[in-house]
Amino acid sequence: QVQLVESGGGSVQTGGSLKLSCAASAYIFSCCGMGWYRQAPGKERELLSTISRGGTTTYYADSVKGRFTISQDNAKNMLYLQMSSLKIEDTAVYYCAASGGYPYKTYWGQGTQVTVSS
Repeated sequence: QVQLVESGGGSVQTGGSLKLSCAASAYIFSCCGMGWYRQAPGKERELLSTISRGGTTTYYADSVKGRFTISQDNAKNMLYLQMSSLKIEDTAVYYCAASGGYPYKTYWGQGTQVTVSS
C-alpha cells in the first residue's frame, strides 16, 4: 500500500521547536524524492523543503532556511522535519509529500497541524 502518514504536530510557543515525522511505505522510499509543504488558512500550499531520493540533495525555501532541517532514515522509511525558532507565521497544516515512480506521481499525507502562539 502506497501511503504517507505524518505525526508530531502540536502547539508550541514562539521560539520553540517541533519535529515532524512522516512514515512512508517502502515503495515511496525507493521511488521518490520527498518533501514537506504547509498550508495556512486562506493561503496557497507552500513548498518548504525537499530531499532527493537517496538523501544527497536538499532544498529549503527562504522562509525556513536556517530554522528547519529535513532528514530521512532509510532503514525506517521515515522522513523528518526538525523545526526550530518557530514563529507565529509558521502556523499551518504541514504535509509530507513524495514524487516519482513510473508513471510519475505525487503522493500526499493527510497533514498535521502546527500552531505557534505567543
